[in-house]
Amino acid sequence: MKITQHVYQVGGSNLTHPSDAAIYCITDGRVSALIDAGTGDGHDRLLKNLDREHIAASSIQYLFLTHCHFDHVGGAHKVRGTFNCKVVAHEPDAHYIETGDQYVSAASWYGSFLTPCTVDIKVSEKQKTFEVGSLNVTMYHIPGHSPGSAALTVESEGRLVLFGQDVHGPLNDVLKSSRDDYIQSLEFLLSLNADILCEGHFGVYYGKEEVKDFIESFL
Repeated sequence: MKITQHVYQVGGSNLTHPSDAAIYCITDGRVSALIDAGTGDGHDRLLKNLDREHIAASSIQYLFLTHCHFDHVGGAHKVRGTFNCKVVAHEPDAHYIETGDQYVSAASWYGSFLTPCTVDIKVSEKQKTFEVGSLNVTMYHIPGHSPGSAALTVESEGRLVLFGQDVHGPLNDVLKSSRDDYIQSLEFLLSLNADILCEGHFGVYYGKEEVKDFIESFL
């Protein structure tokens, strides 16, 4: 599904596997990056979707992981192995991804196992910008849902696109969630004043008011 000329949804419950959170792709036509990897059970369909949108496997430079939960990172080891790309995650969650933690990752909720995946770039800054070809992709630390939850933004067609994968939560002690951090993170996301929100489970929201209303509904 094309969202802008630079942003596509290439995976999710209706596109790759029913248990997958949304998988997005950012591309300038020459260099690309994926945001999240699903559970891995729909990996073959992910490859077909990328091919259908003429996004070359050789163009994928990064896999940005928004947090350590299984529906977002279960397929990370397959993506890294297939595309030989660099996996990026925020430092607090990188530990759970690399050790294959079955509980903090919620893999046990799915009756499955998280295959450990190397995190090539562990982000420790509150905000860090990456070059994806001609595009600047900024990663923000937004703890709450998990200790290392992250959001990303990119400018496309004069609009700010926000990837806030699990804006909705949930919060759970097993997931090491923090209610106070979550509320502060939602307020930070509101301050970005994004034009488009690409969420992990509830679809894509267009227009500043729709984005604002969705985020505020969880405050």
